[in-house]
Formats: sequence, structure tokens, C-alpha cells
Amino acid sequence: MSTPDSTDTRATDSQALDPHAPATFGERVSRILGAVAGDPTARAELDMARVLEELKVLGAQPIEDCTPEEARRQPSPADAVSSLMAKCGVSDPDDDIPTRDASYESGGETLGLRVYRPANGGEPRPIVVYYPGGGWVLSNLDDYDSSARAIAARTGAVVVAVETRRAPEHKFPAAHDDAVAAYEHVVAHAAEFGGTPDVVAVAGESAGGNLAINVAVAARDRGLQSPVHLALIYPIAGVDMTTPSFRINEFARPVNKAMIEWIFGHALMSPAEKADPRLDVVGRADLAGLPPTTLLTAEIDPLRSEGLELGERLRAAGVDVNGVDFEGVSHGFFGMGAIVRHARTAQEIVCRDLAVAFAPDGRGCRAGRAL
Repeated sequence: MSTPDSTDTRATDSQALDPHAPATFGERVSRILGAVAGDPTARAELDMARVLEELKVLGAQPIEDCTPEEARRQPSPADAVSSLMAKCGVSDPDDDIPTRDASYESGGETLGLRVYRPANGGEPRPIVVYYPGGGWVLSNLDDYDSSARAIAARTGAVVVAVETRRAPEHKFPAAHDDAVAAYEHVVAHAAEFGGTPDVVAVAGESAGGNLAINVAVAARDRGLQSPVHLALIYPIAGVDMTTPSFRINEFARPVNKAMIEWIFGHALMSPAEKADPRLDVVGRADLAGLPPTTLLTAEIDPLRSEGLELGERLRAAGVDVNGVDFEGVSHGFFGMGAIVRHARTAQEIVCRDLAVAFAPDGRGCRAGRAL
């Protein structure tokens, strides 16, 4: 199900060269009509709205109307950002981060790792194990490349992005098992990546944020090395689709209620699995003893309420949380730093908190406001 169509908001030719140009007349009309109609994206900051509009221009259809195979071939928000960058002559400042491919074994399969290692910096470096989003169905390393690059560039750490098995070919808990196996592999082979096994953090977006917190739980429960920090970026943290943000953002883009239902429908063997604490993190997981956490949420996101609740649950369990809620942006905004200004701020917050965690003497700074 998608939001009702509104007036064409594409910029004029003269303004298409500047992603931060003032709103055109069509954009202003569209935002007014969207607000009247209750379209959640009418609350988007203009730069965010232009990404969402570009996604429509590229022909993206509602994910919930697609098969998994069709959905994986769809233009993604990352494609929309790349398209806008090309039209506006904007380059990614982190394009020069060298990468190489590696692999690990899990579930009887060989799965990919992408290693981002900045040219500048001493050795050995801290490591960030990064889990992309995609709802355990669409996840791929390319769509979240810009997020991993930004973390590597701003921390100087080695970032290892993790491929996991995807549903519905491999249903829950395949991706969760892979996430833990990848973490163990990276810690065991840290020196090969140019990193130190003693300073490893875990980060993830959306479904990847869910994997990240579950890796930390598994490390605690299995006696593995604990991550020094968690960065959870609009994570899937619950299974309740009646929360305020699900109601307000029922028809949001690019993620809405119907899409989350689609994800769970493809990822789970049965609805009964929603009772698993790895999925119902806010309702059933034991969060005590987890590392300090940076938690980001977005206003135009059905997952916002459960993300805010996760912050409160972590604090109640004694975990140090730096929580920042971003207004005017949608789910998936973190990797859009070349176009969306709030994404650049979000990247700085995550990376400054990681830098504090990596500093052996504890010096550093923290950004953002506690919620």
C-alpha cells in the first residue's frame, strides 16, 4: 500500500543542479497538499523529500506489491541518492576509501565481507563490524556502501560490512546465526584486516541494527569478547505494529507498515516466531550488561516508537545510551550524507561516540541530545 499520489515535485532544470535549492512552486504545493491529506512525507525536510521523489522518478514500486526477487531488482533509496548526485554534480567525499572483499563461513555457505580500510591512520586500528539493513530479505552490501564508507572515513577504523543469508530462501534465524558467526570471524582474524581484536564495535541499520544488538547479547551469553560500543541506527526492535509511529507513518516512504508486514511474512516460518526475544527485543530480551550504545531514530519511520522504547529499556537495564531522534527524515536516511544534511549530522554523532569508545584513555566528545 502506498501513499496517494500528489502533484509532481520535480525541480526545474535550473534548480536540478542544486539539491539544496529553495523549494519550487510545485514542491510547495505538493507539501501543502500532502500535509492536508496526511501524507507522512509532507513532514520531510526538503533535501529528504527530493530523495523520496527521485525514488519515484526512478520507477520504484511499493515493495509490499513485489515478490522478493522483484523487490531486489527495484531501484533503492541508494540509487535515488546516486541519481541526484549525478544530476547535481555532487561527489561522495568518501569515495577514496580503499576496499577489498573477504569471506566467512556460516550455515554451510561462504558469505561475503567487504573491508573498508582508510589510507590514513596508525596500525593496528579499531574495527567496526557493520550489518546492513534490508529487512533480512533485501540486504546487500552495495545499497549500504555509503554508510560503511562514512564510518570508516570519520573514525579511521577498519569497517567490515557483513553479508548474511536472506529470506525467504533462508528464514529466521539464519541471518542472526550468520551475524554472530561473522563477528566471531572478524575478531579471530582481526590482524588480517589491519585491526586489533581488543577494540571491536558493532553497528547496524534497520534489520542490521537488530542483528547488531543480538550479536552483543550473544557475546554476553556465550562468553565471547564483548563489543566496546553499539551503534543502532533505526533498528527493528519489536513486533508491535500498533505503536504511535506505525499509526502516524502507516503510509510513509520508503518504509511503511505494509512493508514491515511483508518483511516479517517472508522472513519468518510462522507468526509465532515473533515471540522470540531476538525479534521482540523491547518486549522479551534481557538487555543487562550490554556495551554503551548510540541509538538513532527518524521521525518519518514506523519503527520510531520501538526505537525510543529500546532506548528506555536499555537505560533501565543500566546501559549508557546516547539517543538522538531526527525530525524531517525517513527510515534509511543515514547513508545519504552527500544530499541530506541530517545524515551528515547523524554520521558525526555515531562516529564521535565510536571514537570515544576507541580511545584507550577515555578522552573524546559526544554529540547529540539525550532523549
